[in-house]
Amino acid sequence: MGESRGSIAFFACYRPPVPLDIFCCPAPASSRAEERHLTDGVSYNYNCQPIPSAALKTIVKHLDLAPEDVEEAAIDSGRLTGLVFVSERQHHLETLHIGLRFDDGDEVRVFTLGDIYGGDFFSGARLEDSGCIAGGYEVDGHTADHYLVFVSTKEPVQERRSPWNVVYKTNLRTGETERLTPPGTSDLSPSVSPSGKRVAVASFQGKKWDGEVKDLLTSIYVMDLESTYLERERVIENAGWPSWGSETVLFFHKKVGDNWGVFRYDLSTGETLRVTPEAIDAVTPAAIDESRVAVATIRQKSVFTDVRVEAQYRHIEVFDMGLPEEPLQITRCTKPKGDHYNPFVMDGGKYIGYHRCKSDHLEHGDDVPRRFDKLQSHHEDIGLFRVAGAFPAFSKDGSKLAFVDNEFKAVWLADSDGMRVVFETDGPDGVFSPVWNQKKDILYVCMGPSFKANEILEIYAIPHVSTGARERRLLTKGKFNNAFPSTNSDGTKLVFRSTRNGGHKKYKNLYMMDAEIGEDGGEAERITEGDWIDTHCQWSPDRDWIVFSSNRDKPADAPERDHGMDPGYFAVYLMNAIDRSVVRVIRSGYDFSGHVNHPVFSPDGRSIVVTADLAAVSADPMSLPLLLHSQRPYGDIFTVDIDPDDMEKNQ
Repeated sequence: MGESRGSIAFFACYRPPVPLDIFCCPAPASSRAEERHLTDGVSYNYNCQPIPSAALKTIVKHLDLAPEDVEEAAIDSGRLTGLVFVSERQHHLETLHIGLRFDDGDEVRVFTLGDIYGGDFFSGARLEDSGCIAGGYEVDGHTADHYLVFVSTKEPVQERRSPWNVVYKTNLRTGETERLTPPGTSDLSPSVSPSGKRVAVASFQGKKWDGEVKDLLTSIYVMDLESTYLERERVIENAGWPSWGSETVLFFHKKVGDNWGVFRYDLSTGETLRVTPEAIDAVTPAAIDESRVAVATIRQKSVFTDVRVEAQYRHIEVFDMGLPEEPLQITRCTKPKGDHYNPFVMDGGKYIGYHRCKSDHLEHGDDVPRRFDKLQSHHEDIGLFRVAGAFPAFSKDGSKLAFVDNEFKAVWLADSDGMRVVFETDGPDGVFSPVWNQKKDILYVCMGPSFKANEILEIYAIPHVSTGARERRLLTKGKFNNAFPSTNSDGTKLVFRSTRNGGHKKYKNLYMMDAEIGEDGGEAERITEGDWIDTHCQWSPDRDWIVFSSNRDKPADAPERDHGMDPGYFAVYLMNAIDRSVVRVIRSGYDFSGHVNHPVFSPDGRSIVVTADLAAVSADPMSLPLLLHSQRPYGDIFTVDIDPDDMEKNQ
């Protein structure tokens, strides 16, 4: 598709299929009509903070705008206001943008940081997040410069399973950017004190990421904006998402028992008080002052099969330490059956902002957009496409792309004739993990309950799939959990993983069968054997090699489960399908964080692409639109080059 080494299609675990956008309401709100849309509505927009007027005056001096559009009087009067937020409009990357709101006509103009300060730092494939404004205080008779404090993954990290997140400050007058995070560590969720002098972060300093994907157990550190990172101080352990209520008060969230709560910490006395009730989940605080804080709450837990009621949605509320039993409801009146995220404070607490999905723009569920986003890649010779669905699969020649919808009920096909459904199911079983026959117009899918090893999962062939015939043929027999099929280069044999012979612990091994008639042509042949999990198998496009993921090197004393999920230890292996020899290509982490999964060959067979947790996490998971039914996310996308001629050299 234009890139010399081919293209990678993928889907993202926590990204809603309907765009996120930024809104605000008065505190409290009384009707839906009071909700105000704050951006231009282009792309996904989230994680917003207002820009103080003095800082905005500095920013607009760098923009090529008509003088009458950016008069200081307009900023002083509030007719021109500014926001800093994450948007995916540039190369479909998650990067910070500046929005200017012209209240006389509700016009919004949006600029990238590269537009304002050039591309020396604000360019390339990266993530940016958590922008907030610091500085602007009086010192020695003059006003200090303003800074944008933010998170970026601009600098690569060499150590495996270390987060790439670093907090920086950019001088809004000069455009110079400096690092605030010490070397060898990573920070999340920066917050600036009301004076603009101090910065608090949630940090991994002094500890390693252990594979946890919900409760990160970061610690909160505080530093002066102008000090070196050697002078910062740890003030709260095992906490996240700091927010300043005053120069001496921090709010933060923390998990205690089964629920998340928001707490208040007094730096002058060391006293910690719980702000939100123990019986509910409350996260991502945004302090208004020393005693009031906006939070996102979930008052009643839910599971994936629930038809949620109002209390099971994530709503924004304001808690007052003086009236703890009477929180102000911000979003229940505007969109009672909708999730709202990451509140921020406007006009001293008169308005509370947040982001949510723009699902109210859909007439019904079938209007969810199906599209592909081409992302800027770290490598110019590799294309990168994000699919608004799940389990994308290219045909061997790259002319077709199949994927399933987010409900696992329909298989979609995109080719030169457009995008259309080629197979669907209306029963209780889901359909997922489509893959193409390497020679014929046949698509293979798995049908049954997803992510449940104890349930029956079958493999079907959909012949003549491009014609839309919607036929299907059952290939597996025996009522086992069978998944992740892949054919050899001439399209005659199919490798897959199965729990057959796996005993009561449902171990999984690899098997082989006929690619067109399946087990009607005889019982599947077992090609790996062991008390472990071999899975995510794929055949090479041009030789008898099979790549797969396995936890076969897991230590004997490893836990069966950890944090309620699988305990990791997955590495990537190559098998010679002729002599069944196996070599390990990518090592796992020998702890809970070891996930290297879903290996796929490049079209030329010289590289393997994987999803892996080698870069740890990039955001506080409790700030994300969590999918209740999702398995642990595997992290990011990596490639490894291999020797295509001598398998032993890939050990």
